[in-house]
This record gives sequence, structure tokens and C-alpha cells, in this order.
Amino acid sequence: MLRAVAVVALDDVAAFELGVLAEVFGTDRTADGFPGYRFDVCTADGGPIRSRSGFLLTPTADLAPIEDADLVAVPAHADGTPVPEPVLAALRRAAERGAWLLSVCAGAFVLGEAGLLDGRECTTHWRHVDELQQRFPAARVRCNSLYVQDGRLLTSAGTAAGIDACLHLVRQEHGSAVATRLARRMVVPPHRDGGQSQYVEAPIAKAPEAPTLEPVLEWLMGHLDRTVTVDELAARAGMAPRTFARRFRAETGTTPHDWLTNQRVLLARRLLEETRLSVESVADRAGFGDAAALRHHFTRRLGTTPLAYRSTFRERVET
Repeated sequence: MLRAVAVVALDDVAAFELGVLAEVFGTDRTADGFPGYRFDVCTADGGPIRSRSGFLLTPTADLAPIEDADLVAVPAHADGTPVPEPVLAALRRAAERGAWLLSVCAGAFVLGEAGLLDGRECTTHWRHVDELQQRFPAARVRCNSLYVQDGRLLTSAGTAAGIDACLHLVRQEHGSAVATRLARRMVVPPHRDGGQSQYVEAPIAKAPEAPTLEPVLEWLMGHLDRTVTVDELAARAGMAPRTFARRFRAETGTTPHDWLTNQRVLLARRLLEETRLSVESVADRAGFGDAAALRHHFTRRLGTTPLAYRSTFRERVET
């Protein structure tokens, strides 16, 4: 369970990316039923640093909290910022003992300097993906991802994608209900489509922002249990089927079938976590028709069965 978070801050740290980590993990919401964390901003010597925006930041500690943190996070820093060897050594030790490692935007370069991206899937801001691959050729850089999880390594694309990655980690550790509530408190969607397209699943969200298709997507979100065809959706949108399919991909970044299947899987996850419905009933409510179809799509997208997923989530809640 995630309890202690240490953020590594270097000179020229990006204020927004640091703020994302502080907002998700450093803001005490325990009075409202949210998990609480020991949160430290760490510098190499415990002394103040200057942000990229020009103001000084006073940390809470030196590198000591990294040694037992459950999550070690690295926000973005300006290009060419030197990384002290003690910082790199502390990151390596955290990885060796199985801590979560999370980078926001160009923070991935610090993980790369520590040798922690070799052979691992990762991402960064789309402007820097080529440089990341060139500097760390053993890394498996995914240029189109908002964030990528490889084991307990989580890397995000630029700026707001750090919020997506943090919410994903909250979901991993505390479940979809907590992640969705937290997203609502932060006034952000729990899951975003489009942009640097996402490889990691996330909690169910409102319909993505698609100006032309918004009414159709909103209707679909309320009728996931129904069998629908592209022709029916096209008619609801007042378009020819081929035009609808092209517009759908342009505005959501995926096909109608894939988008609908993804939303059904996300709904199934929520039902498995929050209810005691049988797998057959979950399949019916999520629009899969039967348990076999649910298992097929669930396993294909998440790498686990519905029963195993439910069991894992309940274990996390009980502990």
C-alpha cells in the first residue's frame, strides 16, 4: 500500500510538474476519507533550489526519505540540469528494493541517467521522445502514450499527463472509486483519450470532449448494456456510416468498436470493485452479453481475469 512519497527536486525544477505531485500526494484529504501520505520534497543536500519560474523552493528533507519511500517521483527539470551522483544512487536503490518510480515529463531523463530505463517501456513529452531514445538507446520509448507503466516504473508525457499518471497510480493502489473521487475533487477527468494515445487503462470517465459527437457519446455512456451498431450510432449522429466512422476516429482517436469495448471494460472494473454482482451479471450490465465475452476482453486488455481482478482489489481495500 502506498504510504510514503518522496519527490526528487533539482535546480530548475518545473513548478507545474512538481505541483501535480504535491496536489495528488501532498495534499491532506484524510478528513474526507482519502488516503494520506508522508510527503517529502527532497534535494541532494537538503538546501533550497530555484525553480524554472525563478522562485526559490525550500525542501522538507535531503535524500534520506527516499530510502523507505513507497513512491519516488521525479518532476521535469530544465535541459542540461546536472544530476548529482547521490541522487542517481538513491534512485537505483529505490528501484532495487521495489519502490514505485514515477517521472513527469522530462523527469524521465533523470531515470535514464540512473540506468533505470534500459529495456523498459517509457515515455516523455512528445517534443523530447526522439532525444530520450537517442540518449538511452536501450529504452523502449513509446512516443504516443500519455503515460506508460512497465512493472513499477511509471513515466508520463508532458505537463498535464502527469496528472493522468498519478491518478493511474492511485487507481492501482487504492482502486477506481478513490481515483475517480480524487479526479472529481481536482476537477479533471479520471481518464483521457486522444493526444499521446494511452496504453494504460484508467477509471471510467465522462465522454471525451468531442464537439460534434458529444451527444452520441453521452448517450452511449448511459446505455453501455445495449447492443448497438455503427449504423445505429451514425443515424443518431445524422451521418452516413463511413462519415461517422471517420469523424469518430478524428475526434476520439479510436474506432467506435474499440472505444465502446474500452468503456465496457472500465464499467466492468468498477462493478467488480464496488458490487458483489456475479461475473455473469457484471457482463450483462457492462454490455458484453455473457461471462465468456467479458473474460475475453477483460483478459486481453488487462492481462487478468475478472475474478482475479476483484480478488486483488478486495485484498488492497482490506489491508
